[in-house]
Amino acid sequence: MSKVIAKQIDNILKSDKFLRHKQNKKGNTAIYSRNHPTAKFVRVVVDSGIDLTTGKGTNRAGVKLVYINRQKGWRVITTEIVTNAKGLASTIKAQETAEKFVKSCKFCKAKKFKAKTGNEVCANACWTAWAGKKKAASPKKKTSQKVARKSSKKIVAEILPGDLVTVEQITLQELTHDYTGSILGIVMNVDQFGKVNVNWTANTSNIHEWEMPFTNHYLDDCRQTHRFKVLSRPVEWVKVA
Repeated sequence: MSKVIAKQIDNILKSDKFLRHKQNKKGNTAIYSRNHPTAKFVRVVVDSGIDLTTGKGTNRAGVKLVYINRQKGWRVITTEIVTNAKGLASTIKAQETAEKFVKSCKFCKAKKFKAKTGNEVCANACWTAWAGKKKAASPKKKTSQKVARKSSKKIVAEILPGDLVTVEQITLQELTHDYTGSILGIVMNVDQFGKVNVNWTANTSNIHEWEMPFTNHYLDDCRQTHRFKVLSRPVEWVKVA
């Protein structure tokens, strides 16, 4: 292993606007990632092969694409390609192009990924929502009524272009951290599906870019999530049916 190779790989990734993760929960190599240049909710992830303890590189980097679902979980949507420092840039481009060939859910348009069963399923697991509604429509099953009462509710706020925003952390529907003073952004636009595009102008917190909120809604059954806090005007998060 070589620190020269590690530096070379680090320079390639940082020049391509990749961010280095503070930890790797599945190993001891440095992970880098950034948003896909065109696909929403898709990130390019690189396992650099750089040892977090020694700082040395193996000259073997793995590149893959992941889809960030509604619960902000990562779902791997392309097979990881292993390359060296010389081929890293071209492999990243190849994976970005491969996104066009990943199947999408016909219901919610999220990308599909291969589950442990071997089946290709929706990254958002959207079938759980309409499957619950189908069960609730059957009056002869008592269990369906219980499912209906326990179904998740959407929590929504009015986020508008031009809003000055920061971030709040919500845990079990309780406010557990307010990032006012350490995170600041300006809302650029909001699409018809509630996707919020923000120009983050300041971030001195420990939250990475991909952990930032990106919609004007979330579900009340999320154990922990980050949501927007509008600073420029009074805005409340409300639960809708």
